[in-house]
Amino acid sequence: MTSTRSPNSHHVVGRGPHAVLVLHGWFGDGHAFASMEPALTTDEFTYAFIDYRGYGGMRDAGGAYTIDEIASDTIALADHLGMREFSLVGHSMGGMAAQRVLSMARERVRKLVAVTPVPASGVPFDETGWALFSGAADSAQNRFAIIDYTTGNRLSPVWIRHIVDYSLANASRDAFAAYLTAWAKTDFSAAIRGIRVPVKVIVGEHDPALTTTVMQATFLDCYPDCELEVMANAGHYPTYETPVALATSIENFLRR
Repeated sequence: MTSTRSPNSHHVVGRGPHAVLVLHGWFGDGHAFASMEPALTTDEFTYAFIDYRGYGGMRDAGGAYTIDEIASDTIALADHLGMREFSLVGHSMGGMAAQRVLSMARERVRKLVAVTPVPASGVPFDETGWALFSGAADSAQNRFAIIDYTTGNRLSPVWIRHIVDYSLANASRDAFAAYLTAWAKTDFSAAIRGIRVPVKVIVGEHDPALTTTVMQATFLDCYPDCELEVMANAGHYPTYETPVALATSIENFLRR
């Protein structure tokens, strides 16, 4: 263990020799993976779940709210926890940020798992889509519509409202707004093209946005050692929708 100061709040699950840094999505925080934590193998892996600036325990922390900042803070957390080598798990926006960590600390990364991830090239929006997403910082209705759409318009509205309420309570308005621009309009794809590290991409069968077609044109095109899995009975949030299946898939890949 080093004495390096961690700039971000976090919590650790497990005590195993394989270190894993876990990066959350736009609507979550470091506790967004709580549903799958009981399924994690704690004697094989040590998972560190980070809060970005503006989220969770860092809700009132100022920052630039960029992908580079998330990546730098994640590497600083690894230093703080004494993780010389680590694997990365990232969901959605966190899937993009995990790739930025990889580009900045390639020699330290063992494997990368990207769950319904934003590609390193960002996400294009038409005018209607941008209005919906950019309005979500100030509109619970927009947040509800986004979650409903990205999970295939098939899940309980009570659950969707829970995710909306959680994001309103655990992410600052300004951070939430700024991170949209960060994940939608950042492009560092040239920096990761051709990196040879084992990568697994998991998409939900009911996610209409970040599909197998998108992943084939981005992740599988960029990474020579990349595999793709379609998670049954899941949309954009398998962390909530299919947590045990997701944890099993992640750990099977990490331990191979």
